[in-house]
Amino acid sequence: MFNRQKQKRILVVRTDRVGDVCYITPALRELRRTFPNSYIATLTQPHTSNLIKNNPNVDAIIVDDLAKDKFWYVVRELRKHKFTHALLMQPTKRAAYQLFFAGIPYRVGIGRILYEVITFMRSVSRNKFVPLRHEADYCMDMARKIGVKTDSLELEIFLSDEERKEAKDFFAKRDVSETDLKVFFHFGSLGSAPHWNEEKYLSLVQKFCSAFADKPYKVILTAREMSPEFRLKTAQLLNPRIHDISNEIGDLRDMIKIISYADLFFAPSTGPLHIADALNIKCVGLFCHRYASRPQIHGVLNNRSINLEVSEEYCNKNCSADKEKCAIQTGLNEEDVLEAFQKLLLIK
Repeated sequence: MFNRQKQKRILVVRTDRVGDVCYITPALRELRRTFPNSYIATLTQPHTSNLIKNNPNVDAIIVDDLAKDKFWYVVRELRKHKFTHALLMQPTKRAAYQLFFAGIPYRVGIGRILYEVITFMRSVSRNKFVPLRHEADYCMDMARKIGVKTDSLELEIFLSDEERKEAKDFFAKRDVSETDLKVFFHFGSLGSAPHWNEEKYLSLVQKFCSAFADKPYKVILTAREMSPEFRLKTAQLLNPRIHDISNEIGDLRDMIKIISYADLFFAPSTGPLHIADALNIKCVGLFCHRYASRPQIHGVLNNRSINLEVSEEYCNKNCSADKEKCAIQTGLNEEDVLEAFQKLLLIK
C-alpha cells in the first residue's frame, strides 16, 4: 500500500516542444539516482512522449494533447497516481492548475507568476538568466529543489535493440551501410530558431560532397520542411550518395530511430539536433548570438560535438539592436561547418 511518507511519487511536467522535452532527461536520471525507490512519471504531449519511451528512469508516461475538453480528464488521471511532488519545468498555466486540482501537495514552478501564486506553488528563480546557463541546467534546478545534487546534464534517449535493427534495415534497403560515413543534414527549424536560407544549405551540400569525395560518405536529408524547389535542386546534382528520406519518416519515434544511425549530424537549433545530442551523435549545431538562441542556453551538450555561434562582434555590427534582423546568413559559412566535421572525425 502507498505510504506518502516513505516513498516519493514525482511528476515531471514539460508539455512544449521536442527539444525542450529532451532537456528534462538529465533531471529524470538524477531523480532516479537520488531517490532510487521513488515512483517517477512524466506529463508531456502525446508526440513528445516518444522521447521518454524506454527510459529506465521513468515508471509512467502520462500525456495531455492540450485540448480544452481534456483538462479534467488529465486531472483525474493525475489523481490516480497519488503524486507527492510535481516539477513544472516550464511556466504553463494549464498544467499549473491541473497539478493544483490533482491535489499534489508539493508543487514547484518557475518564478512567481500569478497563476502559480494563486495555486500556492513553490518556486525556483532563474535570476533573470544571470549567469547564463543551459536550459537543461535550469530544469535541473527543479530537481535540486527537492534534494538532487548534481551538475550532470547529459541528455539521453533510449532505443531498444529491435529499434536499432529497424534503423539498420531501413538504411540497408537504401544502400547505406554501417561502414559508410553517414552525414545527416536537417535543414530547417520550423521557425524555432534562426537558420540559413536554402540557397546556402544547397551550397553546403555541394561543398561537402566535393571536400569529402575521397571518403565513402552518404548524405542523408531529413527535414520535411525542405521546399520542393530545394528537393529538385539536390536531385539535379545527380549524386547517388545523396538520400532525401524526409518523406519516409513517420512519427517522432521513427525520427529518433533514423537519427540514431548517423555518424555526423548538422542542424540549426531545433528538435532533431537535441535528439542527436541525446543519442550521443557527433553534432555540429548552428547558432546565432541572439540572447534566447545562444548555445549557452540551447547548445549541444555531449562532448563529441561542436556548437558554431555567430561572434558577438559580428552580431553587434550586423544585427539590429532588437535582434529581429539576424546576421546568421553571413556570420557563419559553409567552410565553418566543414572544418567542424573534419575535427569531429578525429574524435572516436
